[in-house]
Amino acid sequence: MKIHPVSAFASAGGAGILALALTALPPMAAAQEALPDWQSEPHLNIIPRDAEESARIARVTAPPQDFTAPETFEQNPAGAATTRFTDNADAFSQFSPNMPRTSEMEFKLGNGIFRKLWVGAPSSTKGSDGLGPLYNARACQNCHIKDGRGHMPDSPDDSRVSAFLRLSVPGGDPQPAIPDYIPTSPDPVYGGQLQDLALEGYLAEAKMGIRWTEIPVTLADGSTVSLRAPDYALENPAYGDPHEGLMLSARVAPQMIGLGLLEAVPVADVLALADPEDTDGDGISGRPQIVWSAEFDRPMLGRFGHKGGNATIRAQSAGALAGDMGLSNPLAPDPSGECTAAQADCRKAPAGQEDGIRDGLELDGKSLDLITFYSRNLAVPERRKLDDPQVLRGKEIAYTVGCTSCHNPKFVTHRLNDQPEQSFQLIWPYTDLLLHDMGEGLADNRPESRATGREWRTAPLWGVSLNAQVTGVESYLHDGRARTLLEAILWHGGEAETARDAVITLPTEDREALIAWLQSL
Repeated sequence: MKIHPVSAFASAGGAGILALALTALPPMAAAQEALPDWQSEPHLNIIPRDAEESARIARVTAPPQDFTAPETFEQNPAGAATTRFTDNADAFSQFSPNMPRTSEMEFKLGNGIFRKLWVGAPSSTKGSDGLGPLYNARACQNCHIKDGRGHMPDSPDDSRVSAFLRLSVPGGDPQPAIPDYIPTSPDPVYGGQLQDLALEGYLAEAKMGIRWTEIPVTLADGSTVSLRAPDYALENPAYGDPHEGLMLSARVAPQMIGLGLLEAVPVADVLALADPEDTDGDGISGRPQIVWSAEFDRPMLGRFGHKGGNATIRAQSAGALAGDMGLSNPLAPDPSGECTAAQADCRKAPAGQEDGIRDGLELDGKSLDLITFYSRNLAVPERRKLDDPQVLRGKEIAYTVGCTSCHNPKFVTHRLNDQPEQSFQLIWPYTDLLLHDMGEGLADNRPESRATGREWRTAPLWGVSLNAQVTGVESYLHDGRARTLLEAILWHGGEAETARDAVITLPTEDREALIAWLQSL
């Protein structure tokens, strides 16, 4: 039978989706002492669920049995934090409509910092100095274009501002608190990220080189799709040759919508989807990423980044501020950013830090909190063409061929004492937040914490088809290599190989229905 969430989450006065956010329970102390340390959630002020509520949630998040009509609440992928669809480049830049009016100024101030263009120190613009001296962008918005995804350059002379290379070498300190941790270290000269821009008087580290090779794939109906395979390199390194064991991983900036809701998904619900030994024999063996949190001095579930390298939005933001722009902040206080000991000129550069101002940092704690609040509350647009027969057929195909085995459709977020925007929302992000082996074709061969060189965190699909509208460029996967949704599917391998092969063999009309469903998300 079809699941009807409205019967499980009672609606009052036609409030419908708001029932999830407004149904309250008495505050209770979070009892996490029995959990392994890395399963704790110190970043959230949680009101625990009772058994009855957990049973209701299980009914609501169960797979549908009927694909002839949309599910109740499916129109609103972010629950009460869903915003109306806008047919322009601002589709990802709206705040959660359930955000209290008193918080709107905080959101706008965070947006201002997110868009701010930073300059080098010393400068008469004391509130905006501290950039670099090595950097990838002058503003957060330069990489997350209109809060959407970055993209790879189309030609050798195009800007690389929304794409970059992660760097590491094998070996390093062990991390006993993280099971299956794979030790790596930053390159001793070029650090953990390539900076391809520099302030005047300093040398940019190198240029990210890209060579594309077209690979044709023939579908069952006889049509051909060309995939472009990248080959990345450090071109013209300014500080000598990198380490002989250097591992490169290209990344594009991810879209920003719905991050606060993903942060509020219970760890237990993520772990319920994990099957590291593939005990059910379905070929899917997702497992949790575990990362060390300097913010909380403990291991935590990795949720953010293409390999789940950060546990919280605040940590993800702090790492980008330091790595992309060289800005010291409470979680990354070094004013030299990514400059290594081998880059003496960079280490000696003037810092934008002043005693008694901004906590002695280039970006102080309050500013980091504002960026975090902004990032947490960027709304997810509502679904389109939800009841279109082609879209409904595409949804059924997505379930049938196994897309939803990793792109898990639904969660209900924690009840939270102090985050009404994210509290107790039925959301449809289409991710399990787990690591999966995606095969050799997508492998970067660079481990990150416990993620191997073939593993990636399942990317959320909400808003996936709107990036061309928002940024002007259609770009998918961790490094933007896919130029269409079909190309992105055809790159899937490893645990997703069976689903990919099923898509290849689909009749034309069914394949087009699957793409139509993705375009409705």
